Amino acid sequence: MGAVIFSDVHADADAIGALASCIRTPVFRQTFGPVDVLVNLGDLLHRGSRPQETLEKVHTLSQEFRLVSVMGNHDHAYLNGILVSGSDAASTYRHEQLRDSPLLSIFDAMPMDWQDNCMLFVHGGPLELGTQTLRLKCWQRLSHQSGDFFTGYHYTATMAFDALAERGLTHMVCGHQHEHICCRKTPDGIFEQHLDFIPLKISNGESDILLEVARIPLDCPTLFRLGGCHGDTPEFAYTDYSTFSFIRLMPRA
Repeated sequence: MGAVIFSDVHADADAIGALASCIRTPVFRQTFGPVDVLVNLGDLLHRGSRPQETLEKVHTLSQEFRLVSVMGNHDHAYLNGILVSGSDAASTYRHEQLRDSPLLSIFDAMPMDWQDNCMLFVHGGPLELGTQTLRLKCWQRLSHQSGDFFTGYHYTATMAFDALAERGLTHMVCGHQHEHICCRKTPDGIFEQHLDFIPLKISNGESDILLEVARIPLDCPTLFRLGGCHGDTPEFAYTDYSTFSFIRLMPRA
């Protein structure tokens, strides 16, 4: 059983296209393991200028692989007409042109979280805090202090581990903040794990794909936050539920 996980594409069709090209190669599966499911942690929309092409590529992936998606705060904002920062005029225009597209059906009944093999997948955070917008799971943010902020409710690692334990879960994967992080809970306490990214080159048969990979064993309760799958070095992850791999796609030389 293996899952490819990505988050925060933000209408970057090139980035999701690069991820798709990478995971389709036989050598990716030989290196990491089988790809049984793709997990989208939200924020397909906003900020980027190619929302239609992005959703088209995600739709194509959903026909090749099983796809599970959870709601992101920018997706939620777009669907509910909530103004958020980060989108320029071109991005806003192209998103408005998408309003009647059948591609938006991907968001129909999309859940706030999904769980599999004692792992919770969510865009922002795991807390059940009611229906107020900034307290929804897609708006929550991992932080060193807790409380209500204008960007969404902030929660601590301790709060996250407690929420997971209440649901009988041990691991969580989130996105939202565009910066990878790994927090582990051991008998000695909770600490942030240094991520040692190692260069890795794989071939798609025609050219080489350059990656950087940081592997973490799933031998204790852990919080994983992914960097965004957008820009020049899109990030994603793979897990076979015994090891979790942060993966960064590097530009070709």
